[in-house]
Amino acid sequence: MNLHYLASPEDPLVADYTQLTDTALRRRREPAEGMYIAESSKVLRRAIAAGHRPRSFFLAEKWLEDLRDVISLFPDVPVFVGTPDVLEAITGFHLHRGAMAAMHRPAPRDPAEVIAGARRVAVLEDIVDHTNVGAIFRSAAAMGMDAVLISPRCADPLYRRSIRVSMGTVFQIPWARLDAWPAGVGLLREKGFTTAALELAADAITLDELESRTFDRLALVLGTEGAGMLPETLDEVDLKVMIPMRAGVDSLNVAAASAVAFWACRPR
Repeated sequence: MNLHYLASPEDPLVADYTQLTDTALRRRREPAEGMYIAESSKVLRRAIAAGHRPRSFFLAEKWLEDLRDVISLFPDVPVFVGTPDVLEAITGFHLHRGAMAAMHRPAPRDPAEVIAGARRVAVLEDIVDHTNVGAIFRSAAAMGMDAVLISPRCADPLYRRSIRVSMGTVFQIPWARLDAWPAGVGLLREKGFTTAALELAADAITLDELESRTFDRLALVLGTEGAGMLPETLDEVDLKVMIPMRAGVDSLNVAAASAVAFWACRPR
């Protein structure tokens, strides 16, 4: 192992891990520097299994043996080890999920290539909450969606919280960021997809009705948490769909709604 024992939180070698709790800073910095943070042993293993390469490892010494098989695959990659107090001083929080790694961010994928062989696609419009993005990816992977497209203003699926909430499924399901939205609906139409937006609109059909129909290729569009779908998007999509509510509840959280819709529309 290429071990480096950290004696001080000011060590310049661990700059990738500093101020991890500053969301605004990390949102700007990580894509610009071509990196992301994989947090927890399970997530780290899934990232590496997906072919992603580490820049460095960062962990308490007690986790070295547990991750020896992974670390040994990358003998030239530095392994930063420190006491819990030193690690917490660097990151801003107590590291209790085993380990972290700073990972090389993969090159952006072409949306057309990502959906080329897909039958079911999720499209995220301007969803800015990282927890919701991660939860939607987890549901998409679990319920058999083939790919995910995200709008230009959508939160980063490779942000630390998104990855953690997704349980690493952001590495398992193909995804790409669209260059323009709602112009991206045109790409889906060109590729033979019926587009259905989950929206409480007056002319919306129920999810039961959508489920009863047969679609060779279907894209489910999910809107932002607060304002809902853009009017321009609703003008572009083929269908609007609602999940009928009971007990006076008007709607579900977007991540919960995604799981319901993905299951109902899974390929048969």
